Amino acid sequence: MVKIKAFKGIRPNTQDAQKIASLPYDVLNTEEARVLGDKNSQSFLHIDKAEIDLAKEVSPYADEVYQKAAENLQTFLQKEWLIKETTEKFYIYELTMNGRSQTGLVVCTSIDDYLNEKIKKHEFTREEKELDRIRHVDTCDANTSPIFLTYRENQGINQLITDWVKEHQALYEFTSFHEVTHRVWEINDTAIIQDLEDLFAAKVPYLYIADGHHRTESAVKVGLQRRQEFPAAPENAEFNYFLSVLFPKEQLDILDYNRVVNVPISVDFLADLAEIFTVTKVGKEIVKPEKAKTIGMYLAGDWYQLEAKSDIISEDPVASLDVSILQEHVLTALFDIQDIRTDKRIDFVGGIRGLGELVELVDSGAYTVAFAMYPTTMEDLLNVADSGQIMPPKSTWFEPKLLSGLFVHDLESSTK
Repeated sequence: MVKIKAFKGIRPNTQDAQKIASLPYDVLNTEEARVLGDKNSQSFLHIDKAEIDLAKEVSPYADEVYQKAAENLQTFLQKEWLIKETTEKFYIYELTMNGRSQTGLVVCTSIDDYLNEKIKKHEFTREEKELDRIRHVDTCDANTSPIFLTYRENQGINQLITDWVKEHQALYEFTSFHEVTHRVWEINDTAIIQDLEDLFAAKVPYLYIADGHHRTESAVKVGLQRRQEFPAAPENAEFNYFLSVLFPKEQLDILDYNRVVNVPISVDFLADLAEIFTVTKVGKEIVKPEKAKTIGMYLAGDWYQLEAKSDIISEDPVASLDVSILQEHVLTALFDIQDIRTDKRIDFVGGIRGLGELVELVDSGAYTVAFAMYPTTMEDLLNVADSGQIMPPKSTWFEPKLLSGLFVHDLESSTK
């Protein structure tokens, strides 16, 4: 079973929450962040992507960027744009998009639970991205962005959260990026906090990383580094935990994560596809897959439906994924794309951008063919994690995104 812990949150003051809350650092490039930061001196991007406050020629990975992030965090605290709680609390974080809501519990989770595989992953990380967040967490001495975790639903936990929301006023309520409404409540009742800790300890055997593998690895590695630096620190030292938001999987939605490819198309391509798929030419009408094992393809001005033949469908939790079928039988077998993380001939389009984006990219000549995917399901994700396997890169696209800046976890290393 898993351990969760209340913490003294660093959070926005009530009137500044919407100004401070920003999109996550990893969904914006530096120039996009710079534009937003120039318009808003209170944006959390000044902490999460501090290169926007330095000269354009400065590398995002330069030492001064991480120092600037730490300085900006202290400035936000000094100006009381951010305040640190004096008591340990949980928070409830609700996001509503297109009429659908998901409600998570904001807590600290244990690095030991991750090391002991009670917090399960489904992706590999890239060293350069991991190193960036290690340096950021280390220099700021804080988890500045939460990890997005999920778990199999428990009615007792649901009821406690639902009752608290009904009976208490929200700290924050605002609508921000992509018309998502964000609401936050604090749980300051020690009895309820204990009840939630006990329920997770008794009823939730595993947590699963939905989004934030690099942040998780980075937080854990900084925590282990602090253990070496402070060997006499108690078990409940803050650096032994990292900031997380826990959502029941039943409330989450994964969008399609589509592919565009720039490769020469052979005259035999459709015939080759017909060996492994039932290929139906649809024409100009966009093909949005309505069921698993079906892929939409846009090629030379026309849409096709590709339905996987039964002899290529596996029972293995990874090999059976639609993204795996496309990878093995098309991208690798026909295009010789071996590693989609590094091959420059392929790119990825999150489902929130719509399938019209695929048409535009192919019609522009930037790519020769596009593939519209049926979304990976939450049960797929958990099954892969439970099997100890890893999904292909770019298998899941979660919306809505958790905003950064609403919650910060102080590692409190300076007090040791």
